[in-house]
Amino acid sequence: MNRLIDIARQLPTPKPALTVAYTPIRLTLPDRPELELRLTAPAAGRDLPIVLFSHGYGPSLYTPSKDGYAPLVQFWAERGLAVIQPTHASSRVGGLGPDRSEAPFYWRERVAEMRAILDQLDEVERQAPAVAGRLDRSRIAVAGHSFGGHTSALLLGARLQGEDFLDPRIGAGVLLAAPGRGGDTLTPESAARFPFFDVDFSTMRKPFLVVCGADDDPHFTPRGPDWHADAFTDAPGADALLTIANVGHGLGGIAGLDAKETEAEVPDALEVTRRMTFAWLARHFGTGPEVWDQGRTALRNAAATLAVLVEKGDESAG
Repeated sequence: MNRLIDIARQLPTPKPALTVAYTPIRLTLPDRPELELRLTAPAAGRDLPIVLFSHGYGPSLYTPSKDGYAPLVQFWAERGLAVIQPTHASSRVGGLGPDRSEAPFYWRERVAEMRAILDQLDEVERQAPAVAGRLDRSRIAVAGHSFGGHTSALLLGARLQGEDFLDPRIGAGVLLAAPGRGGDTLTPESAARFPFFDVDFSTMRKPFLVVCGADDDPHFTPRGPDWHADAFTDAPGADALLTIANVGHGLGGIAGLDAKETEAEVPDALEVTRRMTFAWLARHFGTGPEVWDQGRTALRNAAATLAVLVEKGDESAG
């Protein structure tokens, strides 16, 4: 029971169920320290869909790691999804440090880490015995916030300087406040510092949801909040764009309550983000398509002040 939410109660969602969590799960990768993960999953049930979650590169010391994003990850797991969170190479607390050539962002290594998790799911299950044999490897999605959205977009088929990073094992995704187009869209300083933002979204054909904050005004570009919606505009696979009202990059608190990444704690905004992202994933996985349909209806009626939803095929999508 959350007494802080108000209008978001109009958005239906399944009741939460008991979960289990394993941390740290450790995977061996060549020529580097072990990769540490957190796995959060329902305590009961079989054929659990898998979501790989990629954290951002935020200002906190600990939130950009396997230990962040509990408000979102726990919500998904309580409603039937098995969520795996790596501590990426870019993490300050558990990453690879500042001395390697790809430091500090390690964008390429982050993609490799997500692939390694899928390569070693047997080992993940071995270290998480209560989940062993219960993961459905035919239903895998990727999700990421901020820089994690960049990682997720590459795995979903976006290309960088013509290079293809698509992982065919991943069937869908959710991009949360992800970077938009790079190159001359950025300020000159940002274009020089972040050449890896120069991503081509037009090659993304797998279905995905884009989530943005209406007040998320990026400092990388003079364009404004709509920059974060570029993947929806450019990618043929982009299914829907959910713009959360009255919040910025933290989307009301998905990274962590009272975290530096959460510029404003807005319980209703956090709740619509959690409920609608889960609803979209449930529709994709086939575990509850009606929840998305009911949420979509609510956003056009009783919950209309919370967010704007645009789906490909709508006249408003152009």
